[in-house]
Amino acid sequence: MARLYTDNDRYGVAEALPLVEAVHSQLRAIVRRKLDEHGHDWSSFVFGAADSLVNGEEIEAIERKIAATGHRLQWSAMISVVERPDLYVATEGFDDDLSTFSFEHPEAIVAPPDSAAREQRGIGDNVVRRATNLIGTARYVRTSQQVIAFMKDGVPPGTIAVIDDSGGTLTAPILEGFAGVICAGGTVRSHLGILTREYGIPCLMNARISGIRDGDRVEIETTAEARTAGSYQRGEEMPARIWRIAR
Repeated sequence: MARLYTDNDRYGVAEALPLVEAVHSQLRAIVRRKLDEHGHDWSSFVFGAADSLVNGEEIEAIERKIAATGHRLQWSAMISVVERPDLYVATEGFDDDLSTFSFEHPEAIVAPPDSAAREQRGIGDNVVRRATNLIGTARYVRTSQQVIAFMKDGVPPGTIAVIDDSGGTLTAPILEGFAGVICAGGTVRSHLGILTREYGIPCLMNARISGIRDGDRVEIETTAEARTAGSYQRGEEMPARIWRIAR
C-alpha cells in the first residue's frame, strides 16, 4: 500500500474538527488508491497522472457521503447556500425586502438605552483603533443582486454594511463606498478585515448582533482596542460595542 507524506505528521497537530479529519481521511484514501493504481513514484504521479486519476467525481463522492449523514456545512459566502442548498445549513434573508430581517446571534450582548439613547445590540472585533466612533445607517448586503444595484445606483452615503461573507469577494466592487462594515463572520485577519484596513474603512469582524434592521441608525465602537492575534489564541475577548440609536 502506498505511503503519503501526510502519513508522518512532523508537527503532531490534530485536526481542529471531526469533519475536517473525516474529509482529509477520505481524500488520503483516494490518493493512496490512485497512487497504487498508477504504479510509479510520487513525483511522476503528482506532476503527471494525478490530474486525470483524481477527478471531480471522486471529490463529489465525498460530499455525497457527508450529505447522506444529515450533516450540513456552515457557509461563509451566500453563493454556497444558493448553489448547494443540499449541502449547506439553510439561512434566511435572501428576500429583496429586508425591512423585517435581522441577524439574531445567540451570544449577542444587548443592553437598555443609555443616556445618549443608544441601545447596545451586540459586539464585534475591531480591526483598527480610531480616534472616534462611527455613526451611520445599517444596510444588509447579502446577495450579488444587491451589489449590482449599488454598483448601478451608488452606495448611499453613510452606509455601514452588514454582511456575512468574511472573504470580501461579494462586496469587493463596492467596498470603497462603505462608511463602515459590520461582518458576522471571520476575524481581523480574514480577507475582509485586511481589505477594510488597507482601504481605511472602519470595520468590526466576528460581530454578534441582534435586533439591527436594514435602515437602522447605528454606532460602532471603533475607538475600542483592536483585536490581536494573541487574543484569539488565548481565547481572550476584546469586544467593541455596537449600538442602535433611537430614531
